[in-house]
Amino acid sequence: MSPETLVEDITGLLEVWVAGWAGCRGYQTTTEGRFPAALRSDTSGEWEVFASEPTDDEFAALAARTAASPARVLTILTNDPSRYAALAARQGLNVTSDSQTMMIVDMETQDTEDPWLSDDDLKLSTSEQNGVHYAEVRSGDAVAASGRVFVVGDTAVFDKIITEPAFQRRGLGSLIMRALAAQASGQDVRSGLLLASRDGQKLYSHLGWSTVARVLMLSASHDGSDLSLS
Repeated sequence: MSPETLVEDITGLLEVWVAGWAGCRGYQTTTEGRFPAALRSDTSGEWEVFASEPTDDEFAALAARTAASPARVLTILTNDPSRYAALAARQGLNVTSDSQTMMIVDMETQDTEDPWLSDDDLKLSTSEQNGVHYAEVRSGDAVAASGRVFVVGDTAVFDKIITEPAFQRRGLGSLIMRALAAQASGQDVRSGLLLASRDGQKLYSHLGWSTVARVLMLSASHDGSDLSLS
């Protein structure tokens, strides 16, 4: 599926991303009505449902299910976040994150040559397990940066692109993305998808990625934690 087709079909884009994200993390998936869901077995132990521009009635049904447990999450992919924030308030849900975006790229524009490190103190390694491709940069025993990618059809879904604070502003995020793109390119991918934090958006925009929608995470929890960080 081409990037242009994905952008025109936001629901299809969301389904592909959830499949890849769940694949990266080993999550079980199901559907809630016409929307995908994943069991966050390593964190909350609860289901997270993902919906793209749901109708008011669909939102009400999803919100009622989410409100039944503070650990459940409803994530909305939308270009009208204020509408869903208002609907959430009426249903007793809180916005726990509104700073993320879904981003997409044409993989033909990405550098898929195996990267190399000019710093002899840093070492890059890559691996694959159960269809998940991993890249990691280490400084001695310390992990400096890491990430993973899972291919769904002809789309590469990137996840957990992390540069540790002590190693930031050294180009390691870009290097990890190149290493993962190099691994994914062996599977004839056409598009890349990821969910980006506010800081990540700057990096990915620099690498040619485009934002297609805002992401709202909603829950009944009142502890104020940002669920996008888990």
